[in-house]
Amino acid sequence: MSPTVEPVSRNFNPYSDNGGTILAIAGEDFAVVAGDTRQSEGYNIQTRYAPKVFRLTDKAVLAVNGFAADGNMFVKKVKQRLEWYRHAHGKDMQLRAIARMIQTMLYAKRFFPYYVYNILGGIEEDGSGAVYSFDPVGSYEREACRAAGAAQSLVQPFLDNQIYFKNQTPSLDAPFPRHLPLSHVLSIVTDSFTSATERHIEVGDGLEIYIILAKGKTLAGLGLDGVKGLSEVTSTADDSDGSASEGETVSEGERIFVVRRELKKD
Repeated sequence: MSPTVEPVSRNFNPYSDNGGTILAIAGEDFAVVAGDTRQSEGYNIQTRYAPKVFRLTDKAVLAVNGFAADGNMFVKKVKQRLEWYRHAHGKDMQLRAIARMIQTMLYAKRFFPYYVYNILGGIEEDGSGAVYSFDPVGSYEREACRAAGAAQSLVQPFLDNQIYFKNQTPSLDAPFPRHLPLSHVLSIVTDSFTSATERHIEVGDGLEIYIILAKGKTLAGLGLDGVKGLSEVTSTADDSDGSASEGETVSEGERIFVVRRELKKD
């Protein structure tokens, strides 16, 4: 009796989920974009420092999360488009135009999409803070806050409660504020990642918080001049790669700072 031969299925999956979490919060005249630095696959940590937040211009920061290879390639292509625009027009692209460009780039790859969830934060033309969130095929909207990634289900309800004041009842003499101060927003971001690190194995190691300030705003004026681990990454007239070294004069306009913190490494 001859043995029967069963068909063998061979599947190829070009994508992988590399964990991590990102979030962004828009203020009245600032925006905060943050992400952890752990890159993992399953139970394996591939690296403890894989940045997920990138400066695009002096008024725009992009956070990417999902498949790390797709995310890195997508950020590279976005920066390339912005450089072409800068050479052609002699100025940086506006935030809402960057959001529309990202939507077009994602939708153009909808049949073999970039497996990344993007959050764009920055300053609009009118000086207000803005956050745009994207799905992998380009659907996007402007929001006050958004989280994405492995711990989204943990962080987003917390942001809904603290930023949108969901499930809270205001007192008669103290209605909910329309915008929170920057110091309060930074504490919310830090608490979000600290709690997510305690409860999710794919979040941890390090935290990078990018702060984008509107024109004319300073950290001293916002009461944050003494924040530890803070450095400025605003571009200068002679330095277009975004690294403002000590002693250089920062160009007038919007300014970007980054705060780096340690998270649990277990």
